[in-house]
Amino acid sequence: MGRIRPDAVLVQAVIAGALSFAHLHDLAAAAGQDGWKAWAYPISVDLLLVAAWRRLRGGGASRLAWCWFVVALVASLGANVATAGFLDLRHPPAWLRFGIAGWPALAFLGGTLLAHTRSAAEAADPAPPADVTPAPAPVSVRVAAPEPAASPSEVEAAEVPAAEPGPETPYPAPARAPVPAALVAHARKVADEHRSRTGDAIDTDTLRARLGVPPQLADAIAAQLT
Repeated sequence: MGRIRPDAVLVQAVIAGALSFAHLHDLAAAAGQDGWKAWAYPISVDLLLVAAWRRLRGGGASRLAWCWFVVALVASLGANVATAGFLDLRHPPAWLRFGIAGWPALAFLGGTLLAHTRSAAEAADPAPPADVTPAPAPVSVRVAAPEPAASPSEVEAAEVPAAEPGPETPYPAPARAPVPAALVAHARKVADEHRSRTGDAIDTDTLRARLGVPPQLADAIAAQLT
């Protein structure tokens, strides 16, 4: 363990505080504040002095803090001077009794103002707002548009293999591609709808355009519809 070295400034502060406390007690007792009230008076003065000093150290220069620091300092120094023989404490004057009796209210006002009045530094730097958790950003989801369903004619046309060309002959005979039964049934519905709407039988070009099939397949379908 290290050696405890006495601090001269701390010892001086203890001596000064004890003497000032005793002087304030004697002055309050001489002004008619006997018993515990005489001990409460110096505590009130010292607390106001400390509160004003802490406000000056923590909140920067403030007129309010300087005002109450001077008031508490005058009360402390005044007690020291008054008990040095400048006043007849056996017959204290009326203004001294008045000041001692009104000190509790004055000290309460000063302590309240020092505790609940914002300093210039606090007014310039307001307290940050409460931490608020930001709402999650909306996530955009792209939904692919559904592909349009193929019509029966397109499906059947895609499944029908292209007819392979036959060997060249001097007189080639037209070869008909095989036609699925479902495509023939669909073509028959188209032909019936055309007849009911126009009154005429559907021709091959119109049938090919409605079904979307090659000309050779359209001729084969038209042959089966007749």
